Amino acid sequence: MSSVITVENLSKKYIIGHQKQERYTALRDVMANGARRFANKLIHPFAAPVNDPTHEEFWALKDVSFDIRQGDRVGIIGRNGAGKSTLLKILSRITEPTSGKIAIKGRVASLLEVGTGFHPELTGRENIFLNGAILGMSKVEIKNKFDEIVAFSEVEKFLDTPVKRYSSGMYVRLAFAVAAHLEPEILIVDEVLAVGDAQFQKKCMGKMKDVGQEGRTVLFVSHNMNAVEQLCTSALRLDSGSLVVHGEDVRKIINGYLYVNDDNNNKRSIEWVALNESYSSQWFAPHRLAITDAMGESLASPISNDANAWVWIEGNISVLDPALQIGYAIYNEEGQLLYWTCHTDAEKARWPELSIGRNVFKSKFPSRLLNQGVYRIELLTALYCREWLIQPGVNAPGISMEIHGGLSESPYWMVRRPGILAPVIEWGGT
Repeated sequence: MSSVITVENLSKKYIIGHQKQERYTALRDVMANGARRFANKLIHPFAAPVNDPTHEEFWALKDVSFDIRQGDRVGIIGRNGAGKSTLLKILSRITEPTSGKIAIKGRVASLLEVGTGFHPELTGRENIFLNGAILGMSKVEIKNKFDEIVAFSEVEKFLDTPVKRYSSGMYVRLAFAVAAHLEPEILIVDEVLAVGDAQFQKKCMGKMKDVGQEGRTVLFVSHNMNAVEQLCTSALRLDSGSLVVHGEDVRKIINGYLYVNDDNNNKRSIEWVALNESYSSQWFAPHRLAITDAMGESLASPISNDANAWVWIEGNISVLDPALQIGYAIYNEEGQLLYWTCHTDAEKARWPELSIGRNVFKSKFPSRLLNQGVYRIELLTALYCREWLIQPGVNAPGISMEIHGGLSESPYWMVRRPGILAPVIEWGGT
């Protein structure tokens, strides 16, 4: 298929200001410094500019080039600060690039942050028509899609309420419904979907997949690698503003991102730490999920098949609800759920008692069980028989680890053994 997005040598520079150490600057100092700079410019008009220690250049993107074809569903991944959001803002024409060229064929609908493209004083109904008009659609076209948008967003009861009174979840539901249903050729979605509940996120994933199968293009930024792998037909990885890789082997690109070397040329610690409250509920706020030693010190990937490793979950309990369950699920490279374990009635005897405030749950990782390979562990929290708070495979944060040594003591199995598991089984006889 033909390219719908072509990016050539795209760069974006920002100027970062640094505050001086002085407690304050008087007006006379500002005037004196300005006069001094003006006089120096008159005396030495061709002198090179003096570096200003209070300002620094920061390249959010540097010489990025790629092509995206019609119908591609592209996952854009990378660490915080890699340049993902800057790239999407430039492609959405919100921000101008410093240098480089972009060619886009077709209408673009963007969902970059809660409230993007909505007027807070207008009602949900009015904003649907406003967004459609911005996309270049006629009133008749918008009316034909109106019922689908309202049904998908599930905000019919509040359709004639100004959107400034919407919760963040309602905002996102309506914004995504508008962006996905008004038939843009290119749909751009940032991590904003993390605001929605698990059921809505699942529905959005299905809709984005449908959009791609209809021949439209989707750009999807997410830190949920399971979601990227399930949805996307190709992936693009950024690091420190530069393009690392762009290709169709999504799993290989994800694994390259998860196991990228750190500055000391060692594998990264197998650890997830909450940077905000996006995974918190009124019952439980997770702080950390990690593979550790018995004392809680993070281990580094890869780990040995028979390592003395623990799954460490740390968080804050606000409401002591007997139905609260906390645990983890583990998946293999193919996305198959191998098992999950949590604070249930059947396992309570092996778990610590819950208490208000900081809680640490550590579970001995079963040694000599998993085969050599790459695995993903996702946090699990729920209210038993009531609702998911964090559901593995849908909206859960996770960590990925590589296990070496699926072999037993036999010299014939030097690497991975056949099968998903590689346990050492005890045998007896008569």
